Amino acid sequence: MSLNDYVKFLTQQAVRRMDQPKEERRTRREERRAERQPLSTQAFGMIPLGISLFWRKRKKKKPRRS
Repeated sequence: MSLNDYVKFLTQQAVRRMDQPKEERRTRREERRAERQPLSTQAFGMIPLGISLFWRKRKKKKPRRS
């Protein structure tokens, strides 16, 4: 891919984005954010989920002091 092709592609993308109404861009951004996984899961995989499940189970089994 030559530099001219890359500049042409970037220009097309910029023009396409500028032609979209502001509300449409906003709704697309919100949809992307909703699809994204939480940062803890994205960065560390299933480890945070496993820890949270373990912690909840531990809290439920803890005997009450009277």
